[in-house]
Amino acid sequence: MSWLLYTVATPPAVAFILYAISMALPPRQAQLTAFAAFSVASIFWMCVSALYGVVASIILRLVGYGGLSQWTVGKVFKWTMWWSTGIFFEIIDSGRIVGGNRGGEEALQTRPAVFVGNHQTELDVLMLGTVFPQYCSVTAKSSLKWTPFLGWFMTLSKSVFIDRANRATARAAFDSAANVMQTERQSVFIFPEGTRSYATSPELLPFKKGAFHLAIQAQVPIVPVVVANYSHVLNFKEKRYSPGVVPVSVLPAIPTKGLTAADADALTTKTRDAMMDELIRLSHLNSEGNGVPLPRTGESVKNELRKRTVGAGTKLEE
Repeated sequence: MSWLLYTVATPPAVAFILYAISMALPPRQAQLTAFAAFSVASIFWMCVSALYGVVASIILRLVGYGGLSQWTVGKVFKWTMWWSTGIFFEIIDSGRIVGGNRGGEEALQTRPAVFVGNHQTELDVLMLGTVFPQYCSVTAKSSLKWTPFLGWFMTLSKSVFIDRANRATARAAFDSAANVMQTERQSVFIFPEGTRSYATSPELLPFKKGAFHLAIQAQVPIVPVVVANYSHVLNFKEKRYSPGVVPVSVLPAIPTKGLTAADADALTTKTRDAMMDELIRLSHLNSEGNGVPLPRTGESVKNELRKRTVGAGTKLEE
C-alpha cells in the first residue's frame, strides 16, 4: 500500500519543489523551472481526473445519467488545476442580445446545441472544465481513444471520435452524433479550427464546416465560445507559464431551424465573424488578462486590429 501512496504523492511534491526552486533562480531559469512544475502538475491532475472519470462514467451510466460524465469530471479538473497552478477561466457575458437570446451562463444552458470554441493550446482542456454544461460531450481525434486513462474516460462518456483521414467514418460519426442530439438532447463541443493555433495575438485559423453541418442536420443552435488570447498565461513555444485569470465570452445562440446543407457556408462565416469580433474586443483587456472588457470599439480601431490578425481574411476551408 505504501508504494501506492508514494506514487500518488510524488508528482504533486515534485511540482511544489520545482515551484519553490523557481523563486530563487535567475529569470530565464526560473521561467523554465516554473514551466516544468506546471507541466508535472497538469499531467498529474489530468490523469487523476481521467481515472476518476472512468469510475464516474460507469456509475453514472448504470443509474441513467451517463450524459453528466464529462461535466462532473470537468469540474474536478477545473478546481484541482486552480489550486495547483493558479490558472482560472472565468465566464463573462458579451453583453449581446440576439433574437431575445443572451450570452454568458444563460447561453450555456441551451440544450441540445453545438458549442464551438477557438483552440489555442492544450490548456483548452481546462477551459472545457470551466464552460462544459451538463449533458455535453466533446469531439476528439480518433487516436485519443487509445490513450490510457483519458481515452478510457472519453469512450465511456460518449465522446464523438473523428477520424480526419477517413471522410466516410467521420461522416458516420457526425450522423450518429446528430441522432443522439435529437433523441437524448445531448450537446457536443467542437473546435472548428481543427487544430491548436498557439496564437500570441487575437487570431483564428480557418474554420472547417463539420460542426455547422452537424448543427443543421440536427436542427440545433450554434453557441460560440470565445476564449481571450492567453499567451501571457501559457506560451508553449517560449516555455513560459504564469498564474492568471482568462476571460471566456459565451455569445448568444445562433439558431439553425429551417436551414439546409446549402446554408452551411453562410453559417460558418457568420459564426466565425462573430467570434473574431469578440476575440478582438477581448484583446482590450489589461495585460494581466483579468480585467473587465471595454465597450465595443469603433470601426477604425476594429479594422486596424483586423489588419494585425493572421487568418482574418483567409478563405474558409471545408
